[in-house]
Amino acid sequence: MSSYLVGVLGSLLVLAGILELLRRRQLSEKYAVLWLVVGVVVLVLTIFPGLLTALARVTGVVLPVNLLFFVAIIFLVCVALHLSWELSRVENETRKLAEDLAILRLEFDEYQRKQRHDGG
Repeated sequence: MSSYLVGVLGSLLVLAGILELLRRRQLSEKYAVLWLVVGVVVLVLTIFPGLLTALARVTGVVLPVNLLFFVAIIFLVCVALHLSWELSRVENETRKLAEDLAILRLEFDEYQRKQRHDGG
């Protein structure tokens, strides 16, 4: 089997995997759109390999694969940065919820003690 067919088949499998994760609700819609765009771009570059060569020529990159790796690295750094931001936000929200829960437990315990003392 030629590398062209392997590339197209791999791209289609990635797209199918993204769609399956979305169907099973294991991938949020906001991330699914991003990964679907990536999957479609990879599929287009696989079907039309000359497109990457033309983009490399236009941008002045000698080897098309270097352009591909550069864009992929920048993309992955942006994804990692975004996920770090999301994680920090969720950690802060979790800490605040834990603090609120501790305050509510304290107030509830005080309420129960007062009820036992008054009703007792």
